[in-house]
Amino acid sequence: MKTILVTGSSGLIGSEAVQHFDQQGHRVIGVDNNMRQIFFGAQGDTTWNLDRLKRSTSKFQHANLDIRDRAALDQLFKANRFDLIVHCAAQPSHDKARDIPILDFEVNALGTINLLEATRQHCKDAVFIMMSTNKVYGDSPNEIPLKELDTRWEYARPEDYPGINESQRIDQTLHSLFGASKAAADLVAQEYGRYFGMNTCIFRGGCLTGPNHSGTQLHGFLAYLMKCAARDEPYTIFGYKRKQVRDNIHSADLIRAFHEFFKAPRCGEVYNIGGGRHSNCSMIEAISFCEQITGKPLRWKYVDENRRGDHIWWISDVSHFQEHYPGWKVRYDVPRILQEIYECNCERWREECATVAKGMSSGS
Repeated sequence: MKTILVTGSSGLIGSEAVQHFDQQGHRVIGVDNNMRQIFFGAQGDTTWNLDRLKRSTSKFQHANLDIRDRAALDQLFKANRFDLIVHCAAQPSHDKARDIPILDFEVNALGTINLLEATRQHCKDAVFIMMSTNKVYGDSPNEIPLKELDTRWEYARPEDYPGINESQRIDQTLHSLFGASKAAADLVAQEYGRYFGMNTCIFRGGCLTGPNHSGTQLHGFLAYLMKCAARDEPYTIFGYKRKQVRDNIHSADLIRAFHEFFKAPRCGEVYNIGGGRHSNCSMIEAISFCEQITGKPLRWKYVDENRRGDHIWWISDVSHFQEHYPGWKVRYDVPRILQEIYECNCERWREECATVAKGMSSGS
């Protein structure tokens, strides 16, 4: 039995990691202080997911800690000899960072180096996996030539078809403040691996998704889209003629990649990770999938101005990871992901709507 630390353990990827490693028979300690509620309000509250984990796991322990608190982290590491650290805690929104730049940087950059240093001081041989983002590349992917199709943008050159690999530049580009804070964390995690010889791994994700996502307008594309479709709530599309493309990776597929690295770690490795060519969609295509699943049209409006620094097209080239770990592949595609999000959350969404309606009635 191994002892595993998961930060952001009540979030989408963190909770998937908790479940996965708990089912493998390991002892899992999860750090989460529900800052997602601070970032996004009631829609971002992850208490429901923490309660679900407590009911469904056998060796999971929750620690209500802030990763910015170096002293508290040091005490946690002194009390536990960790074999694996899965670092998912973050301020995750491209847009929200603009309003909270210092908090964003403290959580994403300072929190990461706090964890890396605690690992180096107390369990240097542990495997350290960090969830980074494709936003570290800024808007440099937008320079790649595109062609316009009926429902999506697509790359114009055949050599670009596999998607974007790790050679894409990360400097001299507009990142958003979120992209910059994650780039700082990304680079320092690489440096702890290469300079100190630690088993650090950085996964640069595209759209991460699954049924346990507390999706909001500012973060959680597919989960929030399906939530709006199921609850007949309006959805806003920002720019690019509704043809912007994203690959989407199910949290279960991502955690299987984490586990592959854990079994055969490397020092300071970087991987683009996502649904790749197996699991991707444009906004037009995603809306069509949602309407087919719910059986009703989505109410949406279009704003011509795109989000600043946003990608027109992103599909991850996952061949670098597959070269190192050939036993891993993506199992979920977008329709299957959306179907699972819908089936797993309908009851909770109905309860939320009923609660809101009751509150409005009481207040009238």
